[in-house]
This record gives sequence, structure tokens and C-alpha cells, in this order.
Amino acid sequence: MKILYYDCFAGISGDMNLGAMIDLGVDAGYLTSELEKLHIDGFHLEITKDIRRGISGTKATVVIENPENEKHRHLRHIEELVNQSSLSENVKKNALNIFRRVAEAEAKVHNIDIQKVHFHEVGALDSIADIVGAAICLDYLNVDKVLSSPIQLGGGMVQCAHGLMPVPAPATALIVENIPVKTGLVQHEATTPTGAAILAAMVDEFTEKIDFPVTRTGYGIGQRDVPDVPNALRLYLSETKGDMTDVKVETATMLECNIDDMNPERYGHLLDLLFEAGASDAWLTSLIMKKSRPATQLSVLCPENLGMDMKQIIFENTTSIGLREYTVQKSMLRREERNMETEIGTIRVKESFYNGKRIHAKPEFEDCKKLAVQHNISISEVEKVVAKHL
Repeated sequence: MKILYYDCFAGISGDMNLGAMIDLGVDAGYLTSELEKLHIDGFHLEITKDIRRGISGTKATVVIENPENEKHRHLRHIEELVNQSSLSENVKKNALNIFRRVAEAEAKVHNIDIQKVHFHEVGALDSIADIVGAAICLDYLNVDKVLSSPIQLGGGMVQCAHGLMPVPAPATALIVENIPVKTGLVQHEATTPTGAAILAAMVDEFTEKIDFPVTRTGYGIGQRDVPDVPNALRLYLSETKGDMTDVKVETATMLECNIDDMNPERYGHLLDLLFEAGASDAWLTSLIMKKSRPATQLSVLCPENLGMDMKQIIFENTTSIGLREYTVQKSMLRREERNMETEIGTIRVKESFYNGKRIHAKPEFEDCKKLAVQHNISISEVEKVVAKHL
């Protein structure tokens, strides 16, 4: 399994991303030749080694050869350029997704139709190279999952085409909605709209947890050299053996509380409420609390977006006045259910897969019980019949 992790401790821009990708191992010649498939003249990539606050890395600069002749394009022009190119379909899809993130934000900021936005941010050659280049690099790495830390946005004011704007710039602020961010590390724009859009479009999960082996590290050097803080983007690449296509990994919320003063008859109703509200799992564990009191630990595992709903059920239906909450990572095998015909009837079978192979198969207990009653035989006899067909 291959994982790409963005460590945005000092923010991210389009050129920092390209530099970090090349530093991580993307072939610069390949990137250049793929960008030529856009059939746009007037720019070239300049790749150099540089250093920021003692950290060395790669600086990628999109050099505009005739700035005075540069055109500002609308979204439809960008879409035509990309769709008419000979880039791979995956690169086209990802590049257009990033472009649209910026376009939607700019349209909302200026309160105009998305196709009428005059894209000084997106239509410029350097932004085109940064965005299409990001899609090319990600396709080159062929990773299974993209993760990122919270994004450092910076602070202060930034000079835009419309004048001074607060950091984050309005378009950037819209793009990072519902994404974990940090601010104030530096008094400048640490994350550009292009950098934010790359992450918003490409990242599967934002987390500060790095619980995988790091195989390679790359640094993309920013154009600005500031005191105290290394202006660089760090990328981690993790490569582990094994086909993980049958394993789904996601984060979830765990809620726990210890209860020693509640009528145990209530627990059945409580668990029913939790499952009806969407809990992935909920269980009870016996324990001994202070003063040697027998007690019960309630544990609830749920999707992150249901945490508040679960808390409300717990506080309204138990005697607990507090709980513990933390984030966990779930790894789940691919599961399928099928109907299996046997000489005694149809039984649903649940199967799970790992590395392309079925490793578990289990008959649905309720179906086994129904057939046992129907044929006046034991459940173990039903299971023996099922075993012959698995």
C-alpha cells in the first residue's frame, strides 16, 4: 500500500507542491514532457536545489517567458485546454477537479456565475502549470491514499489583484471550509488558493497522526525566505508490502463512560437507541471502580459526524455526567453477502476478503435458526449442511 502524506507546517503553494513532489522522486523530465501535452507556449519549469533555515529541498519555479503577453483565461478555456490534451483521463479528471475548486470559490467571492469569472488566479500560466503539474505528479506516484496535516494559512494581509486582502484570502477561506487549519505562524500568505485547492481535491483524510512507516521524504522550497520558519512543504511517502485493496481504512469516534449508579434494566434500551441513531458498535464491560463498587463501562464506536448525536443519547439516557472521547482508526475487510441454495433452503452467507482472497464465510444465524425450526433439526445440523456448500 502506498500512502502520500502532506505535512503543511508552513503552508502550501502550487510551486512548493511541485518542488516537494520532485524532491520525493517524481521525474522532472517526465513532468516537463507531460506538461507539454497541453500545447501551451510561453512558460517553462526551472528546477533548482535550495535551502530554508537549514532544510534543503527542491524549488520549482514556473518561469513566464513573456509576462506582458500572458492571457487570463476563463474556466471554459481551461477545460478545453485540458480535455483536448493527450494527458491521461485520470490526470484530466484530477486537474479539472482542482481548477473547479478555485473557480467555485472565486465565483462566490465575486458573486458572479462560475463561467464568467475572469481568472487571474486560475487562468495564468503559472497556475495552469501548478495545477496540471500536481495532477501529473500524483498520477506518477500512483498512491492508494492521500493524507494531510491541518493546513497552516499564515496571517496578516496579502496583495491581490483587487487590493489588500486579509489572510487567508477570501477564495482560500472558502476552499478550506470544513478542513482543519492553523493560523498565525507567519505574517504572510502561507497557503495560496491553488495550494488549498490541490489539498481540498486530492486529500482523502486530514489528520496529524502518522502511524505508518515513512519510506521517503521530500521538501518543496517556497519562493519566500523568512526568518525563524523554514518556508517549505514536507511530503512523506509510505510503501508497505501487500495488496490492501480489500481493506478500507477510516477514522471514527470512540466514546466511553463508567457508570456505577444506574438500573441495569436500562442498558438494553440504551443500546437500541445508540444503534438506531447510527452507532457502528456499542458494548458494555464490567469493571470495579473506587470504593470497590461494581460498575459498567459503556463504549460507543461511531462515525465522526455522529459524535454529538451519541453524546446526547448517553447524557439523556444514562446517569453519566461525563465521558471520554478520542479518535480511532478502523481497518475493515471488504464484505459481501450472497444467497446460498442448499437442500434444506436458502441461507444468506456473509463473506469477507483480504488480498483478493475470501478468508471468512459465515451463514446468517437468523436464517439457520429459521431452517432449524422449519425442519425440526438442530442449528448445528443446519451449519453442517451449510459447510458442505461453502
